[in-house]
Amino acid sequence: MLTTANVGLAQTLETTPTLTTTSVGTISNFGADTILVRTEAAPAPISYSYSKTTTYVDEAGNPVSIETVKAGLPVTVYYTLVGDKMVATKVIVRKAVAAPAASTIEEKKTTTTTESTQ
Repeated sequence: MLTTANVGLAQTLETTPTLTTTSVGTISNFGADTILVRTEAAPAPISYSYSKTTTYVDEAGNPVSIETVKAGLPVTVYYTLVGDKMVATKVIVRKAVAAPAASTIEEKKTTTTTESTQ
C-alpha cells in the first residue's frame, strides 16, 4: 500500500519598496563605471555608479548614445540606493547651454590740448 502525505509548504514573499530619487546637475567626470555630478546643493560632486541597464535619453525621451555623455553636460540622474551605493537607472542628458558672451565696455578718454598764440 502506498501512502502519500499532502504537505503544504508555506512560502513567504518579502517585498522591499524601491525608492527612485532624482538629482539635477552637471557632469564633472564620466568614468568607466561612475558618473560624478556637480549640483548646486552639494559642495562636492556626487558619485553615481551605472550599469548596462542604465538608460540614457534626451529631454524628449529619445535614447542617446553613451558616447555623447561627457563632462560639462547638464543632466538629471534617476537613481536608487543599493546598500550605500547610488545606482543610476536613467540619465536625462540635456543640451549644453552656452554661456552668454560677456559684454565688454571699453571707455576711451581723449584729451586735446590747444595752444593759443597772442
